[in-house]
Amino acid sequence: MENKKYKSLVPKEVIMSKILVFRNQKVIIDRDLAELYEVKTKRLNEQVRRNIKRFPPNFMFQLTKEEKEEVVANCDHLQSLKFSPFLPYVFTEHGTMMLTNVLNSDKAIGVSIKIVDVFVKMREMLTDNLSIKLEIEEIKKKLSNHSKNIELVFNYLDELIEKKEKPRAKIGYKKDKK
Repeated sequence: MENKKYKSLVPKEVIMSKILVFRNQKVIIDRDLAELYEVKTKRLNEQVRRNIKRFPPNFMFQLTKEEKEEVVANCDHLQSLKFSPFLPYVFTEHGTMMLTNVLNSDKAIGVSIKIVDVFVKMREMLTDNLSIKLEIEEIKKKLSNHSKNIELVFNYLDELIEKKEKPRAKIGYKKDKK
């Protein structure tokens, strides 16, 4: 259950729109996190550098130049990164929680809780989506088998029709033609 105090901080849709996928991980870029936490990106990154031991590579990593260009090309709200000489950092779900510890403000705590809620909801949606896909595949297999069976039935019907068209010898008593 969501804490009512943090419910009004940031809408889930806003957080969801800021989640990107890089290196097969769902991440949020430092600039977006700074905006959510209501701090400057420079200050956020300073705190990270001061506490770098808290941010292993699976919590945070720096984008390459190519990845940065991809972000700029695909995310309208990050167009200003195009002119920045710095490569941005991105934070995974665990990295955002660790940011709460280094920023240590009520706003950071509330927003981090919301971010984790969104990541959890996304995982649930993916799990539900996966189970639906598995069910659809099962139905496809059944339909494929049904199609084969129906085709077989029609082949048997065609054979029966062909046999019916051939003249058969009449059986029974024959009348005299007199």
